Amino acid sequence: MDGVLNILFCSVGRRCELLKDFRKSLGDKVKLVVTDNSPYAPALAFADVSYQVPLIHDKTYIPTILEICRREDIHAITTLIDPEIAILAENREAFEALGITVLAPYSDTAALCFDKYKMAEYLTKKGIPTIKTYDTFAAFQQAYHRGEIAFPVFVKPRTGSGSVGARRVDTFEMLEEITVSDPSMIIQEFMDGEDMDADIYVDTISHKPVAIFTKKKISTTIGGANKTISFRDDALFSFIEEALLVFAFNGPLDMDLFYRNGQYYLSEINPRFGGAYLHAYGVGVDFPSYIYENVQQKRENAVHIGDYQEDVVMMMYDSVVIKSLSEINKNMVKI
Repeated sequence: MDGVLNILFCSVGRRCELLKDFRKSLGDKVKLVVTDNSPYAPALAFADVSYQVPLIHDKTYIPTILEICRREDIHAITTLIDPEIAILAENREAFEALGITVLAPYSDTAALCFDKYKMAEYLTKKGIPTIKTYDTFAAFQQAYHRGEIAFPVFVKPRTGSGSVGARRVDTFEMLEEITVSDPSMIIQEFMDGEDMDADIYVDTISHKPVAIFTKKKISTTIGGANKTISFRDDALFSFIEEALLVFAFNGPLDMDLFYRNGQYYLSEINPRFGGAYLHAYGVGVDFPSYIYENVQQKRENAVHIGDYQEDVVMMMYDSVVIKSLSEINKNMVKI
C-alpha cells in the first residue's frame, strides 16, 4: 500500500524543523499541508500547501479545517498547540468519517492534559507518583499547617502552555498576593530533583507505546527545554508504560518528569509533538515513519523503546525565513 501520506499540521507556527524532519524521513511519500491564523508563521515556508484559517475558537474553524481536509484528501491530522488538542479530540468522529486518523488523544484524556490540577488529582487517584498540587491558596494553607508541604513552592497557570507566569515562591505573603490576583494559578511543591522529559509514540493501531525517548534538561526557556542530553533507564521506561495504561492517547506525546530520592514523578503530559522532539529525531527515533506505517501502510509499528544512543546532546538555536510579501501572499491559500 505504498503511497503519499497527506498530513495536516494545524497551528504550525514556528515548527520549521519538525516539517523538515518529516520531509527528510518520507521524501516524496509525504504531502505537508499546514494551517495558521497568521500569514507570517515561518513554518509555512516548509510546507507543500499552506492555508490561512480563523482563530481556533471561531465558530467557522472546524468547518474550515474539514473543508481543507476534503480539498487535500488528508489522511492524518494533528495540532502543534495545546489549546487545540481538545478541539480535535472532540471532533474526532467528523474527521474519522472522512477516513482521517486524528493524531490526538481521546476527549477525556485531552481534557486532563490541558487542566494541570485535574491531571494531578487523576494521577494521585490512580496511584501514579506526581507533584503535590493545590488549586487555591486556602487548600495550600490547610496542607501547610498539616505539615504536608513547605516553602519554597512553585506556581503556574492551571491551563495553557509555554510556562508563562510559572515561578518559584518563597513566602506566604507573596503566594497569597499571586493567587488572589490571579486565581487561575495552581500551587505545587518545589521539585529540586532532576528535570527530564520523554518523547513517546503511541501506536494508532495497537494503542500501545512503541517508542520512548528520554532526556535530561540542561537548560530551559519559556516554552520548554533548549538543551538536553539523552539517557536510558529501564525503570523509567517501565514507569512511563504503567502510567500510560490509565490514559487514551493516539500518536505523539511529550511527558514531563522529575527524579528525586530514587523515585520518578510524572508532572505533565503534552499530547502532541514536543518542542524538543527534534532531539529524539536526531538520534533516530523516527515518529514520521511510525505515522506513515500506521496511517498509510495500515500496520502496527515494531517496538523501539529505548532504541537510541545515550549521552547525545541537543543544543537548540534560532534561525530565520526571509521572503517577500508577494511570495507570502502567493503561497498562502485563504479559505
